[in-house]
Amino acid sequence: MSGANDATPSRRRADQGLYASQRQQVLLRTVRGTGRVDAAAAAEELNVSTETIRKDLIGLERLGLLRRVHGGAVAVDELSFEPSVSARTEFMDEKRRIARAALDELPQEGTLFFDNGSTTSRLAEVFPSDRELTVFTNSLPIALMLVNRPRLTVHTLGGRVRGRTLAEVDNWAVRALSELRVDVAFLGTNGLSVERGLTTPDGAEAAVKRMMYGAARRRILLADHSKVGHVSMLKYADLSDVDLLITDDGVDDRELKKLRAAGLAVRCV
Repeated sequence: MSGANDATPSRRRADQGLYASQRQQVLLRTVRGTGRVDAAAAAEELNVSTETIRKDLIGLERLGLLRRVHGGAVAVDELSFEPSVSARTEFMDEKRRIARAALDELPQEGTLFFDNGSTTSRLAEVFPSDRELTVFTNSLPIALMLVNRPRLTVHTLGGRVRGRTLAEVDNWAVRALSELRVDVAFLGTNGLSVERGLTTPDGAEAAVKRMMYGAARRRILLADHSKVGHVSMLKYADLSDVDLLITDDGVDDRELKKLRAAGLAVRCV
């Protein structure tokens, strides 16, 4: 028979509850292990109110150990980490499948916008040469990929070039987008969730991305499964701003159901 010291956490909680410091340790282990914690689920698991969990999360956030988001919290590195453009080599097969599927959304003629990103870059790589299209982009690598296609007219937005992503940002880019109206925009993101919408870690890129959504009649989001359910620091758009998400078949079923239940059209490839 097990001794008193071997009581399970659930039994111990039912008998006497946990002290605040113990609850916070549980919350912190969850965040570090999974990258996030859901406040309602934690409240049920720890047999306390969601308000108690909210106060625990506030305390941990003040210590710089996590960052609160709507409905819970995420790990600090989940919010701030942003790989350089040259380092984005994960899930390349999935990104290529997404790019090929995105070709179905190309018009025969008209105007397009290409957001900066590793998946939108894969689309630029396979972009057809038989279309009379005008393309705008804030990505220097994408502009260089497309400029050699003779039937395309390629424009960049101008502005400061971020060394980490090679994206054009700040006032010139924002001003250019304020004057644009394109038929279709192919967009990327650092994070996509029902709770927080679309998020990114950099303020300058968030401001430009926010303008992109207002500049397009149809908005196609290209994001591999690692972005789904991920939350970054700054929100720049809602799920309702997206007309279609093209992702890969590695998306968690629960996250996929949540996205579709929220009204988002999703195509998995």
